[in-house]
Amino acid sequence: MTQIFLSVAAILGGLSVAFGAFASHALREKISERSLEIFETGARYQMYHALALLLVAVLITRLESPPTTLIASGWLFILGIAFFCGSLYALSLTGIKILGAVAPLGGFAFLLGWGALAVAAFNLKF
Repeated sequence: MTQIFLSVAAILGGLSVAFGAFASHALREKISERSLEIFETGARYQMYHALALLLVAVLITRLESPPTTLIASGWLFILGIAFFCGSLYALSLTGIKILGAVAPLGGFAFLLGWGALAVAAFNLKF
């Protein structure tokens, strides 16, 4: 699990930087200011949660028997990035408003991920 989470965190973090640069340079003149703002929000949240996933991976390496809540938090962060950030990217690039309805699912996954991480942290024994 550690290798998966570390690899995915690195890929998602790197993509976040690439998407931010893409928004800043290639999209600035192509989409509205509001759409650009939405795209950049996706990139920012992707980076936050790639770093959170990295933390989860590091914690897993430190524990003999990582709690299932810790592993669940990693998967929830990945799902949150896919649904929240992915829908924001798609919405800003296509203008299809219904895609905005997907973002709350990703936001809920983020909240569950942070909650699972909190439960795992509360129960940690080093």
